[in-house]
Amino acid sequence: MLGEKLRQFYKGKKVLVTGHTGFKGAWMCKMLLELGADVAGFALQPPTDPSLFEICNLKELIHHVEGDIRDLESLRKLFDDFKPEIVIHMAAQPLVRESYRNPVYTYDVNVMGTVNVLECVRLTESVKSFLNVTTDKVYRNFEWERGYKEDDILNGYDPYSNSKSCSELVTSSYKNSFFGGESGRMENGRCVAISTCRAGNVLGGGDFADNRIIPDCVRAIEAGKEIIVRNPYSTRPYQHVLEPVTAYLMVAMEQMLDLTKAGNYNIGPGDAGCIATGDLVDLFCRKWNIYKAGEAKRKDEPDGGPHEANFLKLNSEKIHETFGWVSTLNMEETIDRVVEWTIPYLAGEDPTPVMETQIIQYIQNK
Repeated sequence: MLGEKLRQFYKGKKVLVTGHTGFKGAWMCKMLLELGADVAGFALQPPTDPSLFEICNLKELIHHVEGDIRDLESLRKLFDDFKPEIVIHMAAQPLVRESYRNPVYTYDVNVMGTVNVLECVRLTESVKSFLNVTTDKVYRNFEWERGYKEDDILNGYDPYSNSKSCSELVTSSYKNSFFGGESGRMENGRCVAISTCRAGNVLGGGDFADNRIIPDCVRAIEAGKEIIVRNPYSTRPYQHVLEPVTAYLMVAMEQMLDLTKAGNYNIGPGDAGCIATGDLVDLFCRKWNIYKAGEAKRKDEPDGGPHEANFLKLNSEKIHETFGWVSTLNMEETIDRVVEWTIPYLAGEDPTPVMETQIIQYIQNK
């Protein structure tokens, strides 16, 4: 069972996570703590208020360092002090619309931030496994009905997507220039496994970001308003946040055990997880109204915003063929978990026990 293998491998391992104060980073830290890892994090202050990082009190549970990924000196200090064995790079400016407003900042964080992390990996003898977390949006989008494969063209359209494509290229260059390419063996005999993982839109309790559909649903319910949907027909690969987080940890583990497993991997749901935004909101409303006997409902209202792809889907055959990985939570189960977390939160209760139970159950079923 994968869950038991992860527990045995990560117990006592020193894992550094960049971007740990974000939504996905907080879930990653909680998962690592459950697996028994020694966790350090480097990131700015939480990007939202409220934030899952603060709700979970993670600052008291890990080696938390507040810093800017563009600050190489501060990042080097943490690497030198903590001496991580595994590095999971999640720090980013992650929003498409924000990237149109602040393209220079987006490129600076997502490209030079990756350079800085890889430079620290290069100079830190203890690191044996590095994973760069990017996005499904790295691909040049032709609006194909088929899923994008790992060898398709990388050329994201908007500044966010394009900056993550650049981050992939930076990783490839460092891997080839300093880490022995596919062999993973440096000139001094040191071995470092390097991979990138591309996942689609993630859903889960505790996401408070702007311009994301499920947080928009929760905010509308909290305010007693209709849920505004700006692109009801845009189709995306949605999955619960535990799916990619666990897959990242699996890849980081497996490549450290076997250098030939390092590479680029898509992590997406099956066809059922590729759903139009309007249908996703309808599912959320149905689930919310069942759990709370409420009256959540959607309202389509295009806002004439900047370009966003209408259709995007990943082909995840490679990660399945290499590791036997498959997504296990369907959309009904995913939204159930979002609602289960949100109900106590909106009631002023601590949702952390719900989150911990969801993590434990997910690991047990893997």
